[in-house]
Amino acid sequence: MRKKICLLIALSLASIFSLSCNQGGKAGLPKNDASGKPPFTKDVKPVPDSEVAVIEMENSVYGKITIELYPNVAPKMVERFKQLIKEGFYNGIAFHRINDTVVQGGDPLSKTDDPAVGTGKSGKPNVPAEFSDIPYETGIVGAARLGNDINSQDSQFFMMIRREPQFDKNYTVFGKVIDGMNNVRTIAGVPKAGKDKPAERVVIKSVTLQPHP
Repeated sequence: MRKKICLLIALSLASIFSLSCNQGGKAGLPKNDASGKPPFTKDVKPVPDSEVAVIEMENSVYGKITIELYPNVAPKMVERFKQLIKEGFYNGIAFHRINDTVVQGGDPLSKTDDPAVGTGKSGKPNVPAEFSDIPYETGIVGAARLGNDINSQDSQFFMMIRREPQFDKNYTVFGKVIDGMNNVRTIAGVPKAGKDKPAERVVIKSVTLQPHP
């Protein structure tokens, strides 16, 4: 009887230990450190992809924006971004969030001005965080996420208007605007209807992949 009791206790302890080791993450996602954040790549020099993403706006006033991509820094997010571009996902989507720090877009709900805009996704699995020590300075392109889940990157992205130290090591950097930064600033200056919402729809006509200049 005593042996059976000891065996049951041992099995219970093994089960508790197993649960605690797997707590806070899904299979295949990066392991978190003590702060709950995934590890980040240190001292990395961005290496531009052979292709750039060229955003053309419906209203010619906003011109074009060219983004170089960094697959050596955030390979999974770059892969997702390029995949969605090839599918024409961003065509017709509007920039739904503007302020003096960022211009954000990539939400399919913005096509119909859905009141839930900001929460939309592509329907594909989440992309895990790929943090680095690249600073969030003017022109940097980062991956937006939904809620507090650091591994919920998908289709939404933002372009930096100015330096923002609080973003460092907290959001995935996957590219940078190399041409058309003045157009990004023009979009950021559109009159607002409420907090951060453009009063007029600032719509993306198309996003295409082109050879890096």
